[in-house]
Amino acid sequence: MRETSSRPQLAARPALFAQITQPTSGYLFIPRVTSENREYIPMAFFGPETVLSDLAFAMEGATLYHFGVLTSRMHMAWVRADCGRLKSDYRYSKDIVYNNFPWPESTEGQRAQVERMAQAVLDARALSPSSTLADLYDPVAMPPALAKAHADLDRAVDRLYRAEAFVSDLARMELLFEVYGRLSETGPSSIVGQQGATIDSD
Repeated sequence: MRETSSRPQLAARPALFAQITQPTSGYLFIPRVTSENREYIPMAFFGPETVLSDLAFAMEGATLYHFGVLTSRMHMAWVRADCGRLKSDYRYSKDIVYNNFPWPESTEGQRAQVERMAQAVLDARALSPSSTLADLYDPVAMPPALAKAHADLDRAVDRLYRAEAFVSDLARMELLFEVYGRLSETGPSSIVGQQGATIDSD
């Protein structure tokens, strides 16, 4: 098959992958599909030794700030409104969901606060070393320490968008579309890439 393909030179190494897109450094793992019953998409940091499959995205160079915003109720409000579905589960998209997400403007102090809360989420996960991400993000059985850490993170991310508390996810979604509308008036480049990092898949 390789001998008759557009890249016949690959026939010289038939046992190796034709294309290698594995991250060469640490990355944030973002699953393409996740249960609609989860409050948050279970994302996690991995090193390059963990092979990324085509069922997930990799965000190389991701920081605790990126992790904090993407695992917040604010981002989940955007996901529920914009992502596709596999049956009824959320199907994350880098082009439709991630690239169009209106990231907030933030001060250095605000980013540091989000990073502290994001680290607290990771610390709460570490309290249950024998649990998988599926276990930890079970909507009924999420450990109380993890639920509290996420609630604290949600408040920190919410404050990046406005000082007034949000009463519902609908209110979050309305504000996000308002911000998106303002950004889109000045062109797509105002939205895509504003977060300073991109995601890719295998």
